Amino acid sequence: MRLNHRHRLISLLLYSPPASSFSSTLFPVPKRPAAIVSAVASFFSTTMAPSAPEDASHNAALLSSSGVGGDVSSAAQKSRVTIIGSGNWGSVASKLIASNTIKLASFHDEVRMWVFEEKLPSGEKLTEVINRTNENVKYLPGIKLGKNVVADPDLENAVRDANMLVFVTPHQFMEGICKRLVGKVKEGSQAISLIKGMEVKMEGPCMISSLISEQLGVNCCVLMGANIANEIAVEKFSEATVGYRENREIAEKWVQLFNTPYFMVTAVQDVEGVELCGTLKNVVALAAGFVDGLEMGNNTKAAIMRIGLREMRAFSKILFPTVKDNTFFESCGVADLITTCLGGRNRRVAEAFAKSGGKRSFDELEAEMLQGQKLQGVSTAREVYEVLSNRGWLELFPLFAAVHEISSGRLPPSAIVEYGEHKPNFSAVEGAAQYFSS
Repeated sequence: MRLNHRHRLISLLLYSPPASSFSSTLFPVPKRPAAIVSAVASFFSTTMAPSAPEDASHNAALLSSSGVGGDVSSAAQKSRVTIIGSGNWGSVASKLIASNTIKLASFHDEVRMWVFEEKLPSGEKLTEVINRTNENVKYLPGIKLGKNVVADPDLENAVRDANMLVFVTPHQFMEGICKRLVGKVKEGSQAISLIKGMEVKMEGPCMISSLISEQLGVNCCVLMGANIANEIAVEKFSEATVGYRENREIAEKWVQLFNTPYFMVTAVQDVEGVELCGTLKNVVALAAGFVDGLEMGNNTKAAIMRIGLREMRAFSKILFPTVKDNTFFESCGVADLITTCLGGRNRRVAEAFAKSGGKRSFDELEAEMLQGQKLQGVSTAREVYEVLSNRGWLELFPLFAAVHEISSGRLPPSAIVEYGEHKPNFSAVEGAAQYFSS
């Protein structure tokens, strides 16, 4: 993979002996590895643009869009941000964004967060507690979101004045949310989806970013990455990838909004690739959980992850031939797959499912283990299976097929390593073999 200038410099700093002249002119190189990561991240937090040729006109446009060096005295010129969703990841996204809007002249300080209203055991409403304590006590306890975050239980009111919409809800709720927002979104708004999943319709799979764009008439980018929310909440160093279609300046504005010294964001021109990586890795994480629950060992788990990545790439490129190979080497790709298979909620619940021999349902385990959060992997595995079945591709994707059949109770968890007895017939789909090559 061709590294951009930021990644080359990070690699040099982290893995090469520091030259005294370099370290003294750029910044002092800390002695401890953790401090090196912190210093590098801090240095690059102001260098938010991904790798691409830059010229004076591009820089001027970026400065204008970000409010740097321009006249943003009029409040009407400032962007307003609303987060649609307030679960674990939605609350962390609010914290990240709020820390930036309060510092950037091109944004209003206030960040609205739409909250699906719930009554807490104390009898209080969740929104009231969030606004009083500055903390989502149910989904992200112990973490201050920022005093400029305002919880709003009214979806239409939350988006009324916003022109930058951040969608971060369970994907199975998105069609209903979009229907409620038709005609309510400000003209010229931009959107970004942090949602893992897809909708399967009669005409085929529909990515959530496409659903948002089609239903609401807005351009929609995506953000995915190796992002376990609780780790980001306590400001452990992490990365993420913004996927965009054509407008690089909008992508850079999203990068600017999310990027912090501990959360480094880059952009790639590949919406479908970035989004499918974030979606499909949850299916592979279920497989990894089955392996853990049956105590099959690290060798088996590594094999499942490799096969899973192979099927992720092939599924993405058969559906969307424009998907780029390099996307799978970004944070949204192999990095997200690794972290989800090691520490994500899908892996954890799948492990419990396998330990029960498949006798306890995922619904039961989800309710017991996640305290209101939703699994994405099980529904995504079903949706992927529908696509494969409808198109006659099941034989090409034995791991994906096995995950659904185990999750739905058709096969025992041990079948996760028994699916590979027959070599797929690549001639069933013209040109498919090229997508499975190493």
